[in-house]
Amino acid sequence: MARTSNKEKLPDYRLGNLAKQGRFRYASCVEEASFFLNPLINIEGVCADFVERVPGIPTSTNKEETLSKLLPQHALAALKLGYNSTHLAEQVHGPKIITVIPDTPLISDGTDGLISNRPGTLLGIHVADCGAVYLVDQRSKAIALLHSGKKGTEANITGQAIERMTQEFDSNPADLIAVLAPCIRPPHYEIDFASTIREQALAAGISAENYHDKNLCTASNLERYYSYRVEKGNTGRMLALLGILPS
Repeated sequence: MARTSNKEKLPDYRLGNLAKQGRFRYASCVEEASFFLNPLINIEGVCADFVERVPGIPTSTNKEETLSKLLPQHALAALKLGYNSTHLAEQVHGPKIITVIPDTPLISDGTDGLISNRPGTLLGIHVADCGAVYLVDQRSKAIALLHSGKKGTEANITGQAIERMTQEFDSNPADLIAVLAPCIRPPHYEIDFASTIREQALAAGISAENYHDKNLCTASNLERYYSYRVEKGNTGRMLALLGILPS
């Protein structure tokens, strides 16, 4: 896997070529930062990343203030995937899912899930203990990116997204690959929503072999991850990214 310095300036054509090869990872631990995403990165026409804790960036209990400090590095991660902008969900711990089309605002109010089948679209979800759920249709390249913590999981946002992809994009759940990003888990949190997300995905038709979770716990490794619970709100946010490459 290629090691790319944060300071290295690459021309746009090389950024695009490397993105198509799935060779970009942003983090200090470039070679292992997002290994849990390997099942997605091998899918032609799709790109994915997960920006972990950014060393040296001060945190606070003010989410917007911290995100503003993280923005340059988060924007750099999107650029390295070949995108100048990212569609984000407001994230209110609810079940609302929006379909991203060309005129969708870059921040979708009141939403916790984003789905799309538009080439050239990049989706983003911020997390700091909650689960980021990646869904990719291997056949059509339609995608979904979801914010599923305690409340989102109780509302079965994963199952709802799979149903929406079936209805809107004619996706077959058997063709979907699902990946759960690092999130908080027992014993650091009394609710094992990660296992529930898996159950919901399988109940919606995703096969067990197409569901991937490396059991990575955000609260167990503060050198790599932010944890809202452990850090008592004085924390940053990781950024999950999932995109459809331009056609």
